[in-house]
Amino acid sequence: MAPKPVTSPVPEAWYPTLAVLMIAVGLIITASFFIYEATTSRKNRSLATELTRGAVASVFLGFGSLFLLLASGVYV
Repeated sequence: MAPKPVTSPVPEAWYPTLAVLMIAVGLIITASFFIYEATTSRKNRSLATELTRGAVASVFLGFGSLFLLLASGVYV
């Protein structure tokens, strides 16, 4: 029985689009995080809100960077 080749679950043609989209969303969420930090007083800040925004921005920027590398031919 011949082994089945490993393929990406996402078509390669989508890599540039996904990279731009995910990095843009990640930067927007990062901007909202900084705006939240600058406009909210220290006693009214919520740790859960900060962690959630930071984690979501990190996930989007991480996957956006991954797709950017894949789109440019660096297979990681």
